Amino acid sequence: MVNFGIVDDDPVCRRMLESIIEENNLGKILTSSPGGDDAIEDIMETNPQVVLIDLLMPGMDGINIIMELQKAGYNGNFIMISQIDNKEMVAEAYINGIEFFIHKPINRAEVTAVIENVKAKLKLNQSLYTIKKSLSQLDITPATTFTGGDSLKDSVNRIVQHILMSIGLIGERGSNDILKAMEILVDKNYSINNFPPLKELYEMIAIQYNRFIDEEELKREIRAIEQRIRRSVMMALTNLASIGLTDYTNPKFEHYASLLFDFQDVRLKMNELKNEKSKASGVKVNVKKFLQVIYVETLDKLNASE
Repeated sequence: MVNFGIVDDDPVCRRMLESIIEENNLGKILTSSPGGDDAIEDIMETNPQVVLIDLLMPGMDGINIIMELQKAGYNGNFIMISQIDNKEMVAEAYINGIEFFIHKPINRAEVTAVIENVKAKLKLNQSLYTIKKSLSQLDITPATTFTGGDSLKDSVNRIVQHILMSIGLIGERGSNDILKAMEILVDKNYSINNFPPLKELYEMIAIQYNRFIDEEELKREIRAIEQRIRRSVMMALTNLASIGLTDYTNPKFEHYASLLFDFQDVRLKMNELKNEKSKASGVKVNVKKFLQVIYVETLDKLNASE
């Protein structure tokens, strides 16, 4: 069961949120506070997994409370509550770790949907942590990862292609580079804890392709691989953000958006697509995290099929 804290100077709003959480069996409320230093003390003492916090409050606003909590060592999740649609304040909230917003006046359906998505994210993160922890203790070799009559390479190829298809990357030029990267990582038996630097990985891919004659051509090939993979990762972000705009509960969006990307980047990309901005919003992608997650997913499926 997920535990919640509520911080809002409006007692009516607090009671509404408490009622929605309790009546819909969304979790347990550990603390409910009007804000200020008392809120920080209560949250640090009870340590809820998720804090619903108002943006604008007298004395100390929501962002300042979040910053103080983070300085004190709190590493839970935040849902920002606000009736303000100020882009600068929203951007500042994202920078400080806010991934979800609930708008005032409080709407029961929106609160329920947002909390369910946060719970799904927590579940996915826990699953990823469990996978990483178990894989770090395993000695995965080709002898233990053959599936049926397939070779290890065939199995990796099939698994990775399925993942790439799910996030809309089949046909993208960088998809072959990502597939080759996964083949190399599995073949060389890398663990998550000793994942190679990206440039080293790109060099291994280039050598596999054997498209160069001298050192300069090798460097050019490495740069080309880096650019193709980065464009593909950005395309995956755009594809998932588009799915999220159409259907926030789509299984592909729910499964991959929070795993492959920081969710604030997904939300920024969704806002960019929704507003049909002609210029990029400056959303950045973490290519290493993206490749690590695909590698973890690949290893997990290989071991599940033994």
